[in-house]
Amino acid sequence: MTTFQPEPAEGEQPPADSVAPRDSKPDAPTSIARLNQTIKGFIDRWGAVWVEGEITSWNVRGGAVFGRLKDLRSDAQISIRMWSSVRARTPADLKVGDHVIACVKADYYPKGGDLSFQVTSMRHVGLGEQLERLERLRAQLRAEGLFDPARKKPLPFLPHGIGLITGERSDAEKDVLRNAELRWPHVDIRTIHAAVQGERSVPEILQALSALDADPHIDVIIIARGGGDPQSLLGFSDERLVRAVAAARTPVVSAIGHENDHPLLDDVADLRASTPTDAAKRVVPDVGEQRALVAQLRSRLATRLQHRLQHDIAQLEHIRSRPVLRAPERLVETRQQDVFLLVARGRDIAQRRIHDGERRTAELRASLRALSPQSTLARGYAIAQAEDGAILRSAQDAPRGARLVLTLEHGAVSATSGGPLDAGTAPASS
Repeated sequence: MTTFQPEPAEGEQPPADSVAPRDSKPDAPTSIARLNQTIKGFIDRWGAVWVEGEITSWNVRGGAVFGRLKDLRSDAQISIRMWSSVRARTPADLKVGDHVIACVKADYYPKGGDLSFQVTSMRHVGLGEQLERLERLRAQLRAEGLFDPARKKPLPFLPHGIGLITGERSDAEKDVLRNAELRWPHVDIRTIHAAVQGERSVPEILQALSALDADPHIDVIIIARGGGDPQSLLGFSDERLVRAVAAARTPVVSAIGHENDHPLLDDVADLRASTPTDAAKRVVPDVGEQRALVAQLRSRLATRLQHRLQHDIAQLEHIRSRPVLRAPERLVETRQQDVFLLVARGRDIAQRRIHDGERRTAELRASLRALSPQSTLARGYAIAQAEDGAILRSAQDAPRGARLVLTLEHGAVSATSGGPLDAGTAPASS
């Protein structure tokens, strides 16, 4: 359909939309809208085409899929879009790295000047060569134990120095620095800029990692990048970088892109952060939160101490309220009578035992006196002993002239034996 445009007056420039792109001149330019409409009309005449490639990006938003396909033999890529109705007819397990065949039709968006391809059909062919290579390396590293959680080093609570490896003037650098300073204003961050994609990325990141790992003032290292498609993140799955991070003495935090991005660096790092902002929050404690925590702990401590004191005071008052403590002299008075009775009883028992002992002693004394030779001597008898002390028991033991000792009741005398007497001449006893 042709739209009628009036002829411009003499000396008047024609409207921009009236000039076709092929007829544009410096003094009669066409409009961007008409240029884009022209491009769209040209592209709309293209038909659908079947292409083969590898999925390098696959984002689902509102039921539709927005992604990218990469050529199998070069770095050429196209943007694709799949509506929810088409997605419902495609395999549900499509993902980044899959080798697919898709029927696409070019679609030009005139308002933004964007060219993409609308997918009308897609099916699996196999695992992409690049993804297959990464999966083999992932399996090898896992078998070597590089992904083992037991070997991951813990992050310090408050690092004295933080090493940051990121692109120069990147959003990732701004996010880490801004959030770290907001959380702890006096945090010390040493930043080393390195390429975060392309052929130079791995050597530069390795060099920066070596420098920061050798710095004794660095307690933790952050490797950050602001996301991207899997193709641009290949450097962070490089085996040299992965092994260097595993061998580092300093804890390493991986902050590559968003949740959907998962390079091998995430598996071997001591901590994986979903974004650079998340890395700053995980590495640097929030001074406000820590102050609030200290205040909360102090409040809990004061409350518990107060409760303990109140409990102990109540216990003390309970003990003091007992009768024995209200009038402690009663305890003494009660026991005083018991003590008096026990003392009296003890005195009686002692006196009885003394009396019994005196009586027994008297009896023994009487028995002893009855059996003692002294009682015999008191009745007028004497004990005759030879000079050698032997007691004379027969008159024959004292021949005439023998020296004798006579023991009397009171004292002893010496005598000379006149020899044995006849039985008829012996003195009569009283």
